[in-house]
Amino acid sequence: MTSLDKILLKVQKPARYVGGEWNSIRKDWDSVAVKTVFAFPDVYEVGMSHLGMQIIYHVVNSRQDVLMERVFAPWLDMEEQLRQNSLPLFSLESRHPLREFDIIGFTLQYEMSFTNILNMIDLSQVPLRSSQRGDADPFIIAGGPCAYNPEPLSDFIDLFVIGEGEEVIGELLDLYKEWKAGADRAGRADFLRLAAGIRGIYVPSLYQVKYNEDGFLASVEAKMEIPGPPVPARVTKRLLKNFDQAPFPVKPVVPNLGAVHDRMMLEVFRGCTRGCRFCQAGVIYRPVREKKPDTLLRQAEQLARNTGYDEISLTSLSTADYSQVKEVITDLLNRHAGKGINISLPSLRVDAFSLEMARQVQKVRKSGLTFAPEAGTQRLRDVINKGVTEENLIDAVTGAFGAGWSSVKLYFMIGLLTETDEDLDGIVSMARRVVETGLAQRVPRGRLKVTVSAASFVPKAHSAFQWEPQDRLAEIKRKQRYLKEKLRMRGVVFNWHEPEVSFLEAVFARGDRRLGAALEKAWELGCRFDGWTECFKYEKWLEAFRLAGLDPEHYAYRRFAYEDILPWDHIDSGVSKKYLAREHRQALEQSLTGDCRHEKCSGCGLCPSLEVDLEIAGGKSVRAGYNGGAN
Repeated sequence: MTSLDKILLKVQKPARYVGGEWNSIRKDWDSVAVKTVFAFPDVYEVGMSHLGMQIIYHVVNSRQDVLMERVFAPWLDMEEQLRQNSLPLFSLESRHPLREFDIIGFTLQYEMSFTNILNMIDLSQVPLRSSQRGDADPFIIAGGPCAYNPEPLSDFIDLFVIGEGEEVIGELLDLYKEWKAGADRAGRADFLRLAAGIRGIYVPSLYQVKYNEDGFLASVEAKMEIPGPPVPARVTKRLLKNFDQAPFPVKPVVPNLGAVHDRMMLEVFRGCTRGCRFCQAGVIYRPVREKKPDTLLRQAEQLARNTGYDEISLTSLSTADYSQVKEVITDLLNRHAGKGINISLPSLRVDAFSLEMARQVQKVRKSGLTFAPEAGTQRLRDVINKGVTEENLIDAVTGAFGAGWSSVKLYFMIGLLTETDEDLDGIVSMARRVVETGLAQRVPRGRLKVTVSAASFVPKAHSAFQWEPQDRLAEIKRKQRYLKEKLRMRGVVFNWHEPEVSFLEAVFARGDRRLGAALEKAWELGCRFDGWTECFKYEKWLEAFRLAGLDPEHYAYRRFAYEDILPWDHIDSGVSKKYLAREHRQALEQSLTGDCRHEKCSGCGLCPSLEVDLEIAGGKSVRAGYNGGAN
């Protein structure tokens, strides 16, 4: 029995660390030129539900000359065992220590996973800071939505991938393979300098950050004194074109133990042009690119054959907006319902849900229904450009209850700009109307359940609300108490997020490079799994900021001016800052902006700057008024 086998006997869920799952890929270590590992900074059950990991794993392992293995954040008991036994963090497939790989690639899905990233680097026995690494150490790279403000992690990550990983990873691997094979190659700084020449690659060590005497950001500029081709002043995101033909994992790894989402994931389209002003994803994943129905049906067939799952989840930012959604659901059910395979939809827009769709997706068995009105009054929904009405919601839940559902979930956000107690009362009123609608549709009172979840607004980089401060903790807590008291009604369950977690999320979402010091201190003080309630240690975080000499409120509560230099201004999402500022002003005027799929171009600037266009499966895109983003 190996040392690893012995420690697996001492942890709660050893299946998290053994690998060998159905469809996992293990290549011959010695015959492959480049070794990479996908590092997910949370536990196995969370990471195995992440479609992005399955996509990159598939894309990289499709190459003969490269291997990709997986590693997930070890839970506290496993970390204790690794440290007690001086064992390095290892990959699932071959159990090689991570320090023996050429590249360790992290995905950045959530700011509160940042301490886990530092912990995994340290457990890999790789120097924590990029400046401390030598030529024998692997490169630490990262991508994902949080890479759109990479600065808080800049001390620890060698390079960031900005945009869609499957588009750029091939070029990066080709470069690395060529550099590694070079007989007279220079040190790791040489590779990073070359990598910065790939569009979509950001190497933070090649940029100089300056601050004003008042502590505000003065500039982020490429270092001009470095030999070689010029480093780009701004790093522009990469995105896939012809999404219908994009590589997709039809033989995904099937987890060893129950994952958060234990089902087939079928990505129907990418991007969203609804234009919700708080939403970062709606900006960074633009434009909308749909797959054709035939492609989806073929991929679903292969997924069902290769996984054994009994549920197909149609994933996207807003699946009900897919132009062929009814036809695809009908065809999927015709082909798979007889085999006991269910269709599920993620969170839905209330204006895109229909009774017909409700009846369709519950033919095999009912899965949960979640709607996201986001705000309680029409005034505030217009501020955020949600573009839905209370009657849309009532129509949707009427259809759902009438089709046999007895419970629905409603997502709201509190702390949005211009919010008043009248908007909170609106949430209460909507919940009450949904309960009344359920009873009117003859849902038994004992079975009727309306779950109201209220997240705290977190201003995100590259959104129209990026300039806005977050509500102070005391105000968020008051609003939560207000709702908790008023939502004490039969049939309603109220959930809310920990405000301290949302506060730190805002700090890192809007933060600059100096936050690396606080992050490292927090990790040294024992912060791990900060998104997990049982692990979150707010007092440790405050101590970390004190030791680093930083005020977290400076980051979460500051209102940026339009002319301020933002920590992420050198990262180009393709959507212009001028457009975001105009959207911010329109929010204050409660003025709506239309969806460019169906109305005139809103002038966000992405299509002309990145030379792309919408890809609509049904070819029904309306581009009247397209102005080339000249606004």
